[in-house]
Amino acid sequence: MVRISDVVKNLIIINVIVFFAVKYLLPIPGLENYFNLVHPSQIYYDPSIQDYVKFEPVQIITHMFMHDNEQHLFFNMLGLLFLGPMVEYTLGPKRFLTLYIVSGLVASIAQLLVTKGIILGASGAVYGVLAAFATMFPNVRLMLLFPPIPVKTKYLALGLIAIGLFSGVTGTQPGIGHFAHIGGAIAGFLMIKYWKMDNLR
Repeated sequence: MVRISDVVKNLIIINVIVFFAVKYLLPIPGLENYFNLVHPSQIYYDPSIQDYVKFEPVQIITHMFMHDNEQHLFFNMLGLLFLGPMVEYTLGPKRFLTLYIVSGLVASIAQLLVTKGIILGASGAVYGVLAAFATMFPNVRLMLLFPPIPVKTKYLALGLIAIGLFSGVTGTQPGIGHFAHIGGAIAGFLMIKYWKMDNLR
């Protein structure tokens, strides 16, 4: 595995700190709501704080650094750890951070356009990194966890996007932002094309 890069390391640290601080270390009523992106047309009543929760501008950024639970956090950070460093070393820190943030924002917009509800997590940004990796290094083989077999990144990315599209359209696996994943992946792909960094290996 490639040595962890600076931006990837800092993004993982920020995600972990935000999750545990908001979830467990800062018992401030309603704090978590500022880290969930609420659809602008929706207002929810939260009985835990006896108040209404609605869209706040700060949520546009903060929701990308908050996760629903430890499993959600773990798998997103694992994907970022395995794919991010090679993408960052190739693009450079500034472009990589731009890719990550823009992918996350486009992912959220894509999900909000299709569904209503609350969005949180780094999945859209990580899918942008996945698509960038697959676009730059389409023939590099990665070892899957389940089953443990090598697969070219272009097939892995296309397979995950196809599963996400199917799940989103059919409504299977509810509670997951499938359209956010697709939006993030499209953003990552288009940015690599724009920078003319595709098919490097």
